[in-house]
Amino acid sequence: MFAVIQSGGKQYRVSEGDVVRLELLKAEPGDSVELPVVMLGGDNPKIGTPLVAGVSVKAEVVEHGKDKKIYINKFKAKSNYRRRTGHRQNYTAVRITEIAS
Repeated sequence: MFAVIQSGGKQYRVSEGDVVRLELLKAEPGDSVELPVVMLGGDNPKIGTPLVAGVSVKAEVVEHGKDKKIYINKFKAKSNYRRRTGHRQNYTAVRITEIAS
């Protein structure tokens, strides 16, 4: 069985035991969080409008961290315009412990 959860404006397909990197959550490592379910898959799939009622995904926070740095280059020809900036996105790694329906 799998579920599609929503976090940080994005959707992730998860199963029990998966470790997923989500947008930064306000929870300490070791805490348990409950995530909203958009779709439940398996033998009889359920699709929510917008969320599936009576289904929850429980996850344990593993760690907080920062992703790899990405660089953004801007360039305009013939005008001596060059800019380079970087960005590192914060994330929270969670382990899916239970999909309860």
